[in-house]
Amino acid sequence: MQEETKNYICRCEEVTREEIEEAIRNGATTMNEVKRWSRAGMGLCQGKICSRNVSRIVCEATGKKPEEVLPSTVRQPVRPVRIDVIAKDKE
Repeated sequence: MQEETKNYICRCEEVTREEIEEAIRNGATTMNEVKRWSRAGMGLCQGKICSRNVSRIVCEATGKKPEEVLPSTVRQPVRPVRIDVIAKDKE
C-alpha cells in the first residue's frame, strides 16, 4: 500500500493545501477567515513562513489579485520584551 504524500503549507500547525482549499470551498475568502477555519498562521512563526503561500492559494481559488488579499492579523509576542532590548535594535 502506497502512503499518501501531504502538501503541508503551514508546518507549525501541520495544515495542508487541501485543508486550506476546503476552507475556501466552505466560504473563507480572506486570510483571517482561512486562518480561523484551518489554523494556518497560528503556529510559533505566526504566519511568517506560510502566509505568502496561503495568500497565493486564496488568490488562485477566489480569482483575487494579490494586492486584494489583505494579510491576516497578528498577535503581540508571547513573552514580554524589555524596551531597552528593542531600543538597541534601532541603534
